[in-house]
Amino acid sequence: MEFDWTGYSPEEFSPKDVEESFEDPFSIRIMPEIDEALGREARYFILGRSISSLALFSVFWTDGKLYRVMFSRAMTPEEENFYDRKNSEQN
Repeated sequence: MEFDWTGYSPEEFSPKDVEESFEDPFSIRIMPEIDEALGREARYFILGRSISSLALFSVFWTDGKLYRVMFSRAMTPEEENFYDRKNSEQN
């Protein structure tokens, strides 16, 4: 997984923390429906934890090889609940 940090301004989390959240084996990737007719790039969402257990929500774009993170923030309590619930369903 290769990252392009163009346009990312780390306010609270380092690129390393964000990369680790993408490598979380329990991360949840959300792919919203898009209208490709409008010519917009698809934006995806991911809920994941870094090695230091930071629970992060990120918005990103990918072409399958390169990942460009637009925004990253701490998960809300509702997102953490969703993350935990979805992962407990896997077991």
